[in-house]
Amino acid sequence: MNSPILAPVVALVCWTLVMWVWMYATRIPAMQRARIDARELVGTTGASLRADMIDGNERRATWVSDNYNHLHEQPTLFYAACFALALMGLGSGFNVALAWGYVGLRVAHSLVQATINRVIIRFSIFVLASLCLFALAIHAAMGLLHVHPLIGPGN
Repeated sequence: MNSPILAPVVALVCWTLVMWVWMYATRIPAMQRARIDARELVGTTGASLRADMIDGNERRATWVSDNYNHLHEQPTLFYAACFALALMGLGSGFNVALAWGYVGLRVAHSLVQATINRVIIRFSIFVLASLCLFALAIHAAMGLLHVHPLIGPGN
């Protein structure tokens, strides 16, 4: 099955990997500047590393890693909703537009968080992306109940 809604799913996976590269491209030099020796870290957590980096004035490097983590939170619901829509044959039309909207907004959210990190801008983008996700989830639920507008009578 090749549903059009799988394209934005793959695009968000690829964007997440771009953020992974960006995270290490910023984090490793920041750790070096903060004089954090990864070879000597034993049993630390991401939170303690973050605190050490902030104390070392490397706050900006944590913004990219925070965003990378965010791309593993809410987007998991996006993936599930898109796969459900694809399996139900509802992965086209308006649902694809919503999915691309979600991906575009998550990319924008990443760029804001990793660069200027203005919370009100991030929050606004997050809300808009969440609205796309809510619509996708509602459409998936309607598809399961056979009340989705894309499903004709008797289907």
